[in-house]
Amino acid sequence: MSMLSDIEIAQQCSMEPITKVAAKLGVGEDDLELYGKYKAKVSFDLWEKIKDRPDGKLILVTAITPTPAGEGKTTTSVGLAQALTLRGKKTCIALREPSLGPVFGVKGGAAGGGYSQVVPMEDINVHFTGDFHAVTSAHNLLAAMMDNSIQQGNPLGIDPRQIAFRRVLDMNDRALRRIVIGLGGRTEGVPREDGFDITVASEIMAILCLSTGIEDLKGRLSEIIVAYTYDGTPVKARDLEAQGAMAMLLKDAIKPNLVQTLEHVPAFVHGGPFANIAHGCNSVMATRYGLKLADYFVTEAGFAADLGAEKFLDIKCRLAGLRPNAVVIVATIRALKMHGGLKKEELGRVDMAALQAGIPNLEKHVENMLAFGLPVVVAINVFPTDTDGELAFISDKCAGLGVPVVRSDIWANGGRGGLEMADEVINACEKQGAFHFLYEESSPPAEKIDAIAKKIYGAGDVVYTDRAKKDLNKIHDLGYDNLLICMAKTQASISDDPNVKGRPDGFTLTVREVRLSAGAGFIIPITGAIMTMPGLPKRPAACSIDIDANGRVTGLF
Repeated sequence: MSMLSDIEIAQQCSMEPITKVAAKLGVGEDDLELYGKYKAKVSFDLWEKIKDRPDGKLILVTAITPTPAGEGKTTTSVGLAQALTLRGKKTCIALREPSLGPVFGVKGGAAGGGYSQVVPMEDINVHFTGDFHAVTSAHNLLAAMMDNSIQQGNPLGIDPRQIAFRRVLDMNDRALRRIVIGLGGRTEGVPREDGFDITVASEIMAILCLSTGIEDLKGRLSEIIVAYTYDGTPVKARDLEAQGAMAMLLKDAIKPNLVQTLEHVPAFVHGGPFANIAHGCNSVMATRYGLKLADYFVTEAGFAADLGAEKFLDIKCRLAGLRPNAVVIVATIRALKMHGGLKKEELGRVDMAALQAGIPNLEKHVENMLAFGLPVVVAINVFPTDTDGELAFISDKCAGLGVPVVRSDIWANGGRGGLEMADEVINACEKQGAFHFLYEESSPPAEKIDAIAKKIYGAGDVVYTDRAKKDLNKIHDLGYDNLLICMAKTQASISDDPNVKGRPDGFTLTVREVRLSAGAGFIIPITGAIMTMPGLPKRPAACSIDIDANGRVTGLF
């Protein structure tokens, strides 16, 4: 097995011109907006040419609850697309764009790993085509126009104590979570408390990823609630006449980005809402393009199936009219043993008791995806320390649920290491699923929250703080009860307590506040100690990143 780092593998590959990659999907140069030789955006005109084509097979890749041992969901998504291509299938993939916060913090980038990566990985992980900067600019323009309206005589009657719209920055910076602005006198603005969220938590990021075009984008932007008046009336972006300028800033960002995998499979990388504080899926536009251009379309949802996959199915599929054909759940024996109580340094040894204690986490995620009426394939991302006995144990457990288990060696061997997985996915796509949503859109918010908490997480009860109850009452009074639910919850546990591993059951889930994203079209119940602006660790990943005199990046992974 190669001991090269991810970035060394990526830098040694020979990329094809993006025009050649696009041609594999039947996309000509006239429908591309080139960002150098290896990156492009696809034009709006292309949609008019392909919109009446039948959709390809939609395959969702998700995972067990993440651990420090690693699961490899993005790597699996890329490797599966490469394996399907080797099986002669016209394949395309769509991933989210990485956020600078995790890249320079703890998590690192999000371009896959080993011989299953999307490239150029340095560009994708840092700046890329500027989409995140455009979202940041559009978001902060709206914030600036709101504060300016208050400064300029406050014609809309905004109550500075009822501001609902914080600023954003694509960086982990805990010092900006709570700030005071407007200090310095009458000409410097109206003093008030404010704060920053990370850009991927912005409602505008969610809107960008759910919009189907410029007009839809403008319509959604206009509905953003930024504040309330003294009598409780919502003040929206359209009241500030901001939606046109915001959409102008997003005019290029809304177009899907096309790159390639190491094996030259076309890959859309577009949009990037976090899955623990947003809906965690790449853009609807990239998904719709991919489904029309390929026979097999692979995409992923952030974090585990309780977060990204539930939101992909209940939010994105509902709003975009999508029907998945199969779900792949990624797991590793190491991670399952960690859910069973082993420490990270102990994972290299065989411990069947720990594996038995940890496998209920996988079983719960499998049961949840089956409950949506979808065929499931479990992919075990293999490590050299795995044994046949451990793999057989997992296969037996999943066989009881009627789900196949495959070995996946796509990190070391690229597409060749995922051929067994590709075969099972092709078989799963031929099955007649009975896909359905978890809850009815018209149900009261508390019922929808209950459905997610009890059916997906395994909670025994849901309780609300006084603030959350007040938030729900306000949402009801404003007429937004029919919006979808986007739960904000820790990714480290199926429960709302990050310290609880495995398969928690019968716990009490606490909703501490509920935010309204009227433009995106969902309500966000916030549970646990979830942070919308992360902080950096004691030694950030940024400390290891460098660039030499020739422009060669090191330490990115």
